[in-house]
Amino acid sequence: MIRRFVEGMKQRDSRRFFFTYLAGKMVGTIAVLAVIGGLAWYFGGHAGAQETTETPQVAVEALTNVINPINTMWVLVTAFLVFFMQAGFMMLEAGFARTRETTNILLECIADTALCGILFWAVGFAFMFGTGNGWIGWTNFFLADAPATYGTTGVAFLAFWLFQFAFADTCSTITSGAMVGRTGFKGDLLYSVGVSAFIYPIIGHWIWGPGGWLATMDTPFRDFAGSTVVHTVGGLIALTGAIALGPRIGRKFKRDGGAMMVGHDMTIAAVGGVILWFGWYGFNPGSTLSAMDFEGMGRVAANTTLAAAAGALIAMFVVYFRTKTWDTGITVNGFLAGLVAITAPCYWVNPLGAVLIGGIAAIVCILGIDFIEWLRVDDPIGAVAVHGFCGIWGTLAIGFFATGDFGVPGPAGADTSTGVVTGLFYGGGTDQLKAQFIGSFVVCAVTLAVGFALMYAVKATRTLRISEAGELEGIDIHEHGGSAYHPEFAFMGSGAPGTPVSGASTPPTD
Repeated sequence: MIRRFVEGMKQRDSRRFFFTYLAGKMVGTIAVLAVIGGLAWYFGGHAGAQETTETPQVAVEALTNVINPINTMWVLVTAFLVFFMQAGFMMLEAGFARTRETTNILLECIADTALCGILFWAVGFAFMFGTGNGWIGWTNFFLADAPATYGTTGVAFLAFWLFQFAFADTCSTITSGAMVGRTGFKGDLLYSVGVSAFIYPIIGHWIWGPGGWLATMDTPFRDFAGSTVVHTVGGLIALTGAIALGPRIGRKFKRDGGAMMVGHDMTIAAVGGVILWFGWYGFNPGSTLSAMDFEGMGRVAANTTLAAAAGALIAMFVVYFRTKTWDTGITVNGFLAGLVAITAPCYWVNPLGAVLIGGIAAIVCILGIDFIEWLRVDDPIGAVAVHGFCGIWGTLAIGFFATGDFGVPGPAGADTSTGVVTGLFYGGGTDQLKAQFIGSFVVCAVTLAVGFALMYAVKATRTLRISEAGELEGIDIHEHGGSAYHPEFAFMGSGAPGTPVSGASTPPTD
């Protein structure tokens, strides 16, 4: 290269081109430096000094005009993910149920979603997120007088409403899981009104609403994304419903020499479970309400993944050592248990904590299913153990595993101005654990009390459970006039398991 340069410089035209090109480069460089210097002088000199009193306010407004739309878009995208969890619930419940119950499950989930949307628009959001006192909100009924953004979040008000509606819908759907196969459709609509319009939003206000009394204790009760607000509440209401209903006809419990009725389709159950796992990436990371908190979003998503993975593996191996079989259903419930448990602490724990929380949740889930079976409560999906019991564990886990490195998310990113959350295992003492225990205990006690009151009130109307004849016929046929499947494969007999379908060569699986 050097030799070519020397040979080229011996030629007149080459020398002229080189020096012309070099001079042009130098002039351009000097011009750029002059412009930079001039701008620096202008903004740092007298003209800039005259605007110092206005520039900070202008800068804040400009920043807000960028941050708020970005945060709103993030919340909307995660709201869509949470809403898609309804597809997962429909498939999970249908797969764990019998063929005769499938249409009923599908329509219940659709109707509950639609009903929750109207109720959360009319009164639910106002009770939960409206301005009021520490116990209940009382503004923004029918979303009236809504400001442009919600509170200090900077998120568009209606985008925030949509995100929270998806959470309310999840709680209502959890409730139906333990009541599969024998709940009358009219009764389902009635108790859904109670859950979506009153129980969920009022209890939720204590924790997530402005000035909620549990959130404003000396050591605030913490629930980042809903282990208590959504899952414990939904799971315990499901328990009260299952008790009020009684078991399905023919259900024989383990202590009486029986076993769980087998779900009819593990394919759609497993796919439904994975869809729920996918939707949880809206549920947990979306609860930052801020795309600016990129470190928090990443941590929450990673912790969510690790807890689910640990829950799946622990559940699979524990049941294998019990039964010497690799059980798909309990593995699905294992990763769901991990997801439920990590929902409350996901922002405040590290990856190791997430693995431990998810693994312990799987054991809680298995023991919870055993306990519900021992009580002779018919819970076809395992909703009480997965959501109720693991929700309680996840709530308490904050008091053990919170690392003390993280505060709360804010519109512009992580905010430690109000302090950090530290658990017992990281030198925080028992203060946070006590707050978690108080909050969980109060929510459990109140949920059970109002849940029993609601379910037995609906039962008094004689709409909670279908008739014996209707249940034997099959709730899909009796309540909805048709099966979810082609009659060749659906249960269409008199009600006795194994009754052949007319014209079919083999009995249906039911």
